Amino acid sequence: MERVLSSLFLIVMGAGVLVIARRGYVSGELPAGVAYYRPYRPNRKDNPLAFHFFLALYFCGGMALLVWGILALFGGAPAMELR
Repeated sequence: MERVLSSLFLIVMGAGVLVIARRGYVSGELPAGVAYYRPYRPNRKDNPLAFHFFLALYFCGGMALLVWGILALFGGAPAMELR
């Protein structure tokens, strides 16, 4: 049961990160943290290098979580230890 719960958690988190990446790609703006107490949202027009960096970071992170969750579900990778 623990393997299934941790796998589902990883799959849901990976899918969520990929949804954020997709929404950012469509809108042209990604959430990327805080800069001087204001939200930092790089966009394609003003800062294309930061936009594409964070887009690649979100995509790779989301895919890594998704693949880890699927592999853990079928026993190909260790599941997360839930405490």
